[in-house]
Amino acid sequence: MSKFDEREKSFEKKFQMDEELKFKIFARANKYLGEWAAKVLGINTKEKIQNYIQEVIKSDLQEAGQEDVFHKIKEDFQAASISMEDKEIRNAMETSLQHAKEYFKK
Repeated sequence: MSKFDEREKSFEKKFQMDEELKFKIFARANKYLGEWAAKVLGINTKEKIQNYIQEVIKSDLQEAGQEDVFHKIKEDFQAASISMEDKEIRNAMETSLQHAKEYFKK
């Protein structure tokens, strides 16, 4: 294998590892966000909280980016007659993402 091939494989491996880490970070961020939203929604049993977190995580697979997660939480709040500004939800999303990044820095 030539040095060029080795270098190419190395870049491919790094890209793959970076993408896996990115996926894990966003999944963890969605977990934190789901916990926050469940609390706001008044979900109080451990099983129901876990189910809601899974719904939030799965909602991220509907479209690229985080807008699908935002829309899911906003719709859930509206269905529960909880008035919350978009900015507050987005701030919670950003905070969750920062916590997830910190979690994986360890």
